[in-house]
Amino acid sequence: MESINRTAIELMDEALDFAEELGIVATELDCGATVLDFGVEVDAGLEAGLLLSEIQTAGLATVQTRMDRIGGAPTPYVELSSDHPAIALLCSQKAGWELDVEGFNGLGSGPGRALVGEESEFQRVGYFDEFDLTVLAVEAIELPDDRIAEHVADLAGVEPSGVFLPTYALGSTVGSVTAAARAAELAVFRLSELGYDPRDVLTATGSAPVAPVSYDESVAMGRTNDAIAYGGEVYLQVAAEFDRFDEVPSSAGEEHGTPFVEVFEAVDWDLYEVDASVFAPAAVTIDVQDGPTYVHGETDEELLAESFGHTSPI
Repeated sequence: MESINRTAIELMDEALDFAEELGIVATELDCGATVLDFGVEVDAGLEAGLLLSEIQTAGLATVQTRMDRIGGAPTPYVELSSDHPAIALLCSQKAGWELDVEGFNGLGSGPGRALVGEESEFQRVGYFDEFDLTVLAVEAIELPDDRIAEHVADLAGVEPSGVFLPTYALGSTVGSVTAAARAAELAVFRLSELGYDPRDVLTATGSAPVAPVSYDESVAMGRTNDAIAYGGEVYLQVAAEFDRFDEVPSSAGEEHGTPFVEVFEAVDWDLYEVDASVFAPAAVTIDVQDGPTYVHGETDEELLAESFGHTSPI
């Protein structure tokens, strides 16, 4: 497969060409890197979130919105499909790069991770990238500066001028959209963690509601996780049988049924203390090619309505 950083750069060019229409702002740092504000100091919308989700998957997924209902209330959903789930979702979209640099705290996702390739997903999939430009989407409450861009450039093995950092806060419209787009990714990641070969996942489609925006990052973190764990639905077509498909949905986790804000508060917001199995979609259909189809889990509209702050009864 060709470089996923190259395909992401093509989408990055689109974001730069239509920055005004998308409501994003691009800034060139002193080191030459480009920071694109998708939702820190600006209020970009759904279209910007959809484009950033495409960038995070390096153009290897189709991302769109649709309307559905939660407890009778019309609600936008994000739907993502990929025929290259191992590379698009695990080696690109997954938020696996912790950016903890001189007081800056952020989480990196996108194809830039594949130039470093230190996470276990790259060994499992057997994919590593080489390119002279890179895109790393950054989830943070402040915009990256030269320190962060140079840190990314150093680890990725590119010049700082070749670094593009689209950035957003989780408590933004783009944050809610890109979080909803992760339903399929979390299902494939969960399967991989259980011991299933991610290369045997042939196609993946996921859907989850767009959580209402809260500028309180704690509330945003709770709502966006609830959106997937209680509203996310995923369809996977796979090549091989497995005896642990029932452990993929969020219902397999001990904390299932408790809103994420309460789960996080119980561990004093130390996310490493939370059972990883709960970070998964609510319902999963796994279709074994030329074999049976397994259906596990279910959505919980009542919990979602409460989490999203709906004022009318279900």
